[in-house]
Amino acid sequence: MSRHADTGRTAGLSPAVRITHWVNLVAMVSMVMSGLGIYNAYPILPFHFPAWATLGGWLGGSTIWHFAAMWLLVANAAIYLGYGLLSGTLRRRLFPIRLADGLEDLKLALTFRLKHDGGGYNTIQKALYVGVLGAGVLMVASGLAIWKPVQFAWLTALFGGFATARIVHFAGMSAIVAFTVVHVAMVAIVPSTLRTMTIGAPRPKDGETKDE
Repeated sequence: MSRHADTGRTAGLSPAVRITHWVNLVAMVSMVMSGLGIYNAYPILPFHFPAWATLGGWLGGSTIWHFAAMWLLVANAAIYLGYGLLSGTLRRRLFPIRLADGLEDLKLALTFRLKHDGGGYNTIQKALYVGVLGAGVLMVASGLAIWKPVQFAWLTALFGGFATARIVHFAGMSAIVAFTVVHVAMVAIVPSTLRTMTIGAPRPKDGETKDE
C-alpha cells in the first residue's frame, strides 16, 4: 500500500464540502474585490488597483460589500469547520503532515512526478491547505484589529498598531490570492478534480474506499 493510500486519499467529497467550497469562492472573491476598493481609498503602498478589480464603486459601497461578504464567509466557515471536525474529514484529509513525506513530495514536484488527483491530498497540498486556514485566522484577527481598533485595542496593539495591522491584513490577502492562483493552476493541469468538487467523483468500485 502506498503512503498516500492511507493518508487521506478518498474516492469523493461530500455535498457539504462541495457546497461550502463554492460558497467560499463567492465570499472570497467578493471580499478581495471589495477589500481592494477599500485599499484604493487609503492605500498603504504607492499604487492603486484598477477599478475593474474592485467592488462597490466607492469607499462606502466597498465597505458594505466587504462586511456582507465577511458574514457569509464566517457562516460558511463555521459550517465547513463544524462538519469537518465532527465528521473527522479535516483530520483524515489534512493530517498527518510529516517532514519526510513533504521532502519526498517536494522532490517529486520538482521533477514533475508528483501526483495531483481528486482522491486526496499529497503532503504539499496538506501543508498548503493548513497554511491557508492559518492565513484565514490571521485575516480575521487583523480584520478585527482594523475594524474595531478601540474595542479591540489590545489586539491592535498586538499587531504593532493600526497601520501595521493593515499591512498584515493586506499580506494575508496576498497569500490567500497566491494560494488560489496555484489552486486554479493545479485544477487546470488535472481537470478531473473539477468534477470531484462539483458533481462528485465516480462511485468507487468494490474494495475501494468511499470517504466523507
